[in-house]
Amino acid sequence: MNPLVIIPTYNEKENIEAIIRATFSQKIDFDILVVDDNSPDGTAKIVTALQKEFTTNLFIENRKEKQGLGIAYIHGFKWALKKKYDYIIEMDADFSHNPKDLERLYNACTINNTDVSIGSRYRNGKINVINWDFKRIVLSVFASKYVRFITKIPIYDTTAGFVCYKRKVLETINLDEIKFIGYAFQIEMKFKAWKHNFNIKEIDTIFTDRVKGKSKMSSGVISEAIFGVLKMTFNFKK
Repeated sequence: MNPLVIIPTYNEKENIEAIIRATFSQKIDFDILVVDDNSPDGTAKIVTALQKEFTTNLFIENRKEKQGLGIAYIHGFKWALKKKYDYIIEMDADFSHNPKDLERLYNACTINNTDVSIGSRYRNGKINVINWDFKRIVLSVFASKYVRFITKIPIYDTTAGFVCYKRKVLETINLDEIKFIGYAFQIEMKFKAWKHNFNIKEIDTIFTDRVKGKSKMSSGVISEAIFGVLKMTFNFKK
């Protein structure tokens, strides 16, 4: 079965068709699952129309309301496990993650015996970010360093959202016990994969800030990441 790329969406009409076509143009045959949180801008209608062209490898799950990135991904993970996918990749809809890097993440898991491969912005002290202002870069780098310090996790980009999971990782992590619903969801998934002794590898990728559409980042998302990490670390149980 083809590897699956999960793309969560909320008001991504400017990007969704382009990111779908870019993903399907790669050398590897990826399936795509769009998890849409009832976007009022008609994102889901665009995907549904494209299904007439991509009849066997484009899927959509329509959710009733916007409940957070983590909940959308968990919905997608459970769908993927039910459909028997062996490799599941997270990717944003806004081209901040380059679809050309999908093959590298996938190959890290299929060829190099990696359980979780991460498209990393900050590996070994690098900062591979384009079009972010200085304040946002500092905040993001600080968040990753903070998580490394508190949890001792040997990952440089703990908040990265461009990730490939082997099926067994998602089967082992209890998805119903994931606490974070915002971007800190990415931290929790990596932390639990690490605690379960899965092999994790970071791959250098360049993150480019969105050109079209609006960012979903908020102060509440940031505070969840910073203040929830301590509780997550001390309360973890396998």
